[in-house]
Amino acid sequence: MSYKFQARLNAAWSLEAPDGTAFALDDILRLLSAIETTGNISGACRDCGLSYRHAWGLLRRAELVFETALLDTNRRQGTRLTDFARHLLWAHRRTEARLEPTLQSLSSELQEAIESLYPQHRPRLRLHASHGFAVEGLVQQAGSNDVLTIELRYRTATEALASLNRNECDLAGFQVPAGEFQAPILAHYSPWLDPDRHCLIYLAQRDTGMFVQPDNPRNIHDIADLVKPGVRFVNRQVGSSTRLLVGLMLQRLGIDPVQVNGYDTSEFTHLAIAAHIASGMADVGIGVETAAWRCGLAFIPLAKERYYFAVNQDSLSSPRMQALLALLNGEPYRQFVAGLVGYDAGHMGRVMTLDEAFPDTLPPGGKR
Repeated sequence: MSYKFQARLNAAWSLEAPDGTAFALDDILRLLSAIETTGNISGACRDCGLSYRHAWGLLRRAELVFETALLDTNRRQGTRLTDFARHLLWAHRRTEARLEPTLQSLSSELQEAIESLYPQHRPRLRLHASHGFAVEGLVQQAGSNDVLTIELRYRTATEALASLNRNECDLAGFQVPAGEFQAPILAHYSPWLDPDRHCLIYLAQRDTGMFVQPDNPRNIHDIADLVKPGVRFVNRQVGSSTRLLVGLMLQRLGIDPVQVNGYDTSEFTHLAIAAHIASGMADVGIGVETAAWRCGLAFIPLAKERYYFAVNQDSLSSPRMQALLALLNGEPYRQFVAGLVGYDAGHMGRVMTLDEAFPDTLPPGGKR
C-alpha cells in the first residue's frame, strides 16, 4: 500500500477582536481579487462560486470590521477597489509570496513523514533549490503521478550545492547567466562543483530583468538608474544568486551598493519582489519575467539565465533519477515550462558534463 495524497499547507488570514472573536479574511480577499480582475461584483461572484447576496454580506461585514469602504462603484467605470482595499489585497499577496517557499518546504517534510509510515511508497528524490516557477511546477507534476516523489527544500544555490557535497540531497538547483557574468558566477559556485564527481541536468533558460510600474514613472531603463534620486530598490535576500548578479552589475559600473536606496531591503522570492513593487513599496526590483507578468508590471530584460540541477554522476542510473529524466522529457511538463512567460524549455532534460555546459569557464580554483 502507498500513500497517494499530497500534503498541502496554506496561510490563512484572520482578524481577532479583544474579546477573542475572529473574522476570517480568506473569502473577502478572494472576492476582492476577483472584483479587481472582472471589474464587477456579478463576475466576481461567478469566479468565486458565491451568491450575489452572500458576497454583499461579506463586503458589508468587512467594511464594518475595517471601518472604511472597500468598493467604489461608478456606472460608467464599473466597480473598483478603494485604495484601502487595494493595499489590503497587495499586503496579502506580498505575505503569500514570502511564505510560499517555507510552506512548500514544510509540506514536503510532512509528506515525507506520512509516506514513511507506509510499507511501500514511491521513490523519493531530495531536491534542494532556490524558489522558481519551473521548480515549483516540477514538484507539482511529480506529485500528480505514481512514479516519483520529490522532497523539496528551498535553499540558495550555494546552500543547495553545499548540501549535494554533503550528500544531504540528490539534486542541487542553481542558475548561471549567459555572457560576461558567467565566469564570476561560476567562480562563486566552483568550490562545490567537481567535474570528476558531478554532472548537470539542464532545466530551462529564463529571462531575468528589472520590474517597474507599467508606466515606468521613474524612467528606469538600466542598472545605472538604480542610483537616480528618489528611486527605491528592493533586493533579493543575502546569499541569493540574483543578489550576487546585481552586485556584479553594479561593480562593473563602479557603483557602490550603499548608493542604492533600498539595497538592504530584501524579499525571498521573485513573486515577493514583484508584489513589493506592485503595492507601491518600491520602484524597481530584479527577478524572473514570469513574476513581473503575474503582477502586471513592466519588465526590462537584463540577462538570460540557464537553470541546472547538479547531480552525482553515479546516481544517474538510479530508478528515481530515471523517473525524473522521464518527467523532464515528457510533453506535459515541457508544455508547462514553455507556457511560463520568460522561460525557454528547449534542451530540457539534457544531461551534460560541467565542461560541456561551461567549456573553459570553470576556474582553476574549482574542484578538478
